[in-house]
Amino acid sequence: MKLADLKVSEFVDLLASDAPAPGGGSAAALEGALGAALTAMVCGLTVGKKKYADYQELAAETQKKALDLKARFVDVMDRDTEAFNVVSAAFGMPKETDEEKAARSAAIQAGLEGCTKTPFEMMELAVDTLELTASILGKSNDSAASDLGVSALSLRAAIQGAWLNVLINIGSLKNKELAEDYRQKGEALLAKALPLADQIYETVVSQM
Repeated sequence: MKLADLKVSEFVDLLASDAPAPGGGSAAALEGALGAALTAMVCGLTVGKKKYADYQELAAETQKKALDLKARFVDVMDRDTEAFNVVSAAFGMPKETDEEKAARSAAIQAGLEGCTKTPFEMMELAVDTLELTASILGKSNDSAASDLGVSALSLRAAIQGAWLNVLINIGSLKNKELAEDYRQKGEALLAKALPLADQIYETVVSQM
């Protein structure tokens, strides 16, 4: 079952259930997809408008990139749940003998690495989308400025939500070098994204 194929009501009902997945990771990816979609929408409302003739090429190119980022967020939303299911299956492996324990431990660690990779990818996508959104600020349809603000808020939620999922997984990684690498790179992405998201939001508010 692809999460992206569910109706909105079905997705939120599944999220609200006692099923362990989808969870916060997939929700963060959906937030990112919504942010990218809003940016694409604003571009679509700018293309073809005489008032914004100077920005037609920028709007069209930004729309194309935003739609691509939206699709990538939707893809990682499903892959995040799949990665969690791999870990769950690993925890269910037999652990009676030393060999079984070793195989189970290795499978769990491999699964945890996969569960770390997907939210980290979301973080990278969120930064890319925020930078894209910032590039059309003040160069797009004024009547849709609030939508850029909501985009920024969605992308902020996406990257912080993804970061929480990175943190909870690296805490269980035995490969401490890999865990530290993710931590440092994740903190660098946050340092870039959060001020940018706030800047976009505050700029939009100042235009109201």
